[in-house]
Amino acid sequence: MNQNNLKTSIDKIKLLISDVDGVLTDGKILVSSSGYESKFFNVEDGTAVALANYANIPIALISGRYSKTTEIRAKELNIKHCFQDTLNKTKKLHELMEIYSLNYDQIAYIGDSLVDLPVMKLVGLPITVPNANDLNKKHAAFITNKLGGQGVLLEVVEKILMYQDRYDKVLDMMKKDKF
Repeated sequence: MNQNNLKTSIDKIKLLISDVDGVLTDGKILVSSSGYESKFFNVEDGTAVALANYANIPIALISGRYSKTTEIRAKELNIKHCFQDTLNKTKKLHELMEIYSLNYDQIAYIGDSLVDLPVMKLVGLPITVPNANDLNKKHAAFITNKLGGQGVLLEVVEKILMYQDRYDKVLDMMKKDKF
């Protein structure tokens, strides 16, 4: 997608939805012999959620598998909509569209695997990571510089706010409120 088309698409974004494993994490899951699961999340993605909140861009998560770890992280970040154990991600996309009264072109989606493709093909701004499946790369409007688990959400939120010419204003709002 050329820069003018990308700007036009980003200008419309009012909701950001993301997959979890492979996007917010590096895709690795540590399972101990006692059955406990661990994942690494990047702290910078917490900053992304804060920036998005100040910009009135809700963030939602749709994961193909259930993880207590993901549930904890979503609650920690005050992400209101965290759908898990969901392979039919378009169904949850449509629920979110109804909740927020949005059209496809007003939604950005970050996905890295084949189960993300149906949503990526529908939304106005499909995004993926460099280590994603080749089909996801083919259908993405842009590919992040960061790999999954390395702050992808912050990169995407910053890009959206910069293209919408709101980054400095939102950052100032956050600074005034928090410092």
